[in-house]
Amino acid sequence: MSSSSLALPHSAVLAWWLTAWLRGHEQTDHVLDVLADDTHLLDGGSALDLLARTRAGGATYAGLALPVDGDPLGLGGPRAFNEAAMDAGQAVVAGAVGLVPEERGETVQWRVLEAAPRQLPDVGEADRGLRESLIGAAGDLADLDVARWRPEAADALMNLHHRPALEAPLGTPPRCVDLAARGLQAWAIVDLALADDGGAISAYEVERRRGLLQPLGRAARRAVVAACSPEVWPDR
Repeated sequence: MSSSSLALPHSAVLAWWLTAWLRGHEQTDHVLDVLADDTHLLDGGSALDLLARTRAGGATYAGLALPVDGDPLGLGGPRAFNEAAMDAGQAVVAGAVGLVPEERGETVQWRVLEAAPRQLPDVGEADRGLRESLIGAAGDLADLDVARWRPEAADALMNLHHRPALEAPLGTPPRCVDLAARGLQAWAIVDLALADDGGAISAYEVERRRGLLQPLGRAARRAVVAACSPEVWPDR
């Protein structure tokens, strides 16, 4: 799943708005209107069924998972949920309910599975990690002469103050909205820098590029997950 468009993944959108609904910050009609943009549906049911299913399970908030091979970020089990989430590259954890998206034409269908508690980086840790990784990536990309073979990535790295405007529901901490936007930016830089391996002279350069950008990609995902997982949000 790519983040080059600077749009939140389906699971991040659902985690934010489902949390706001479960906590009473947003009215049902407004949440359904937002979800209708991507036509989020419970597999075999409606968007309202999706909301009701999580509340019936006792959830008081919903959080994001963005796992990749070797880094099951945001997952705590059991195996069936982990495997489905890994295949999708994303998921939502709402109490004991796990939700895994599948795009079917114009709709996003959510499969319901059992989920277990997970461990996550807190917002402060994810924020520091992202800042440090961006500093390191700037030097690494300069060494790789990224401006020559992927000028879009260099431009994105130089324009970090132009952050995407994200529509966040009431009750979402501004610090988390900002962190999610910066995480998406960093993720997009990685996607852009890796988009055309034909620009590399050798297989060695391809692997070197991937190796240097891996820490930034990991930090970007951790930032977005922390920003969209209320269990690690700051109290204020």
